[in-house]
Amino acid sequence: MNATRTRQSAAERREEILEAALDEFAEHGFHGASTEAIARRAGISQPYVFRLFGTKQELFKAVVTRCFRETLEMFQRAAEGKRGREALEAMGAAYVERLQTDRKRLQAQMQAYAACDDPEIRAVARAGYGDLVAYVERVSGLEPAVVSAFFAVGMLLNVFASMGLTAGQSEPWADQLLAGLEDIH
Repeated sequence: MNATRTRQSAAERREEILEAALDEFAEHGFHGASTEAIARRAGISQPYVFRLFGTKQELFKAVVTRCFRETLEMFQRAAEGKRGREALEAMGAAYVERLQTDRKRLQAQMQAYAACDDPEIRAVARAGYGDLVAYVERVSGLEPAVVSAFFAVGMLLNVFASMGLTAGQSEPWADQLLAGLEDIH
């Protein structure tokens, strides 16, 4: 161990644990992840994880909340100074970029939806997704059908990305669905 390591604040340590938990939950889901593995990834003891978060469920909810917040912040940065379709296109482009460059957050997002059999996790996922919808509605000012199509396309892209269907590594049926998206816009 490095003797010159500076002491971290609880907030800094909390962020490290959330990042380690994101990795573990993304790979193994809520039920398959272990707090012992999360502690090991963060370089701390398992009791310290429980001291900061209380339970595995609370830690998972914190990770899910953080992922939705980061997506909202990404949308806000992308749409800054824009309105209407221009804002929608900028948010969509930012989301596609994230799907292509950050598989871990995509996996964590999909694991959050898969864990919605738990009422508390479902409430967190609903609230986070609802915040995204409210922001997109507000900043775009577009009719509900356009906002619905935006989120429907996003979920289709999530499924494609989850299956590793990317440009150049696709299937004919996936290419056909993607071509059909042109008619939506």
